[in-house]
Amino acid sequence: MVEDIKTKIKNYQAAPFDSCFPNQNQTRNCWWNYLDFHHCEKSMSDAKGGDVSVRKGHRHVYKSLCPITWLSAWNDHQAEGMFLGNI
Repeated sequence: MVEDIKTKIKNYQAAPFDSCFPNQNQTRNCWWNYLDFHHCEKSMSDAKGGDVSVRKGHRHVYKSLCPITWLSAWNDHQAEGMFLGNI
């Protein structure tokens, strides 16, 4: 158990620097990558294929930047059809 945690910590990679979001506050970066991931996911499911690594990149960034409470709230809003983002 302890070894698993140490391995995860050792292999953890933070979100890479994005020059579009140079400031310390990464809220907009979080939101943008969340929207990009879901937009890519929707368009790739319609096209049946595509580059999965692009989606994984957006997912990695938003999961490492966004608080879990925001993600769960946004996912709930999507399920209810009340999400404010354009996906």
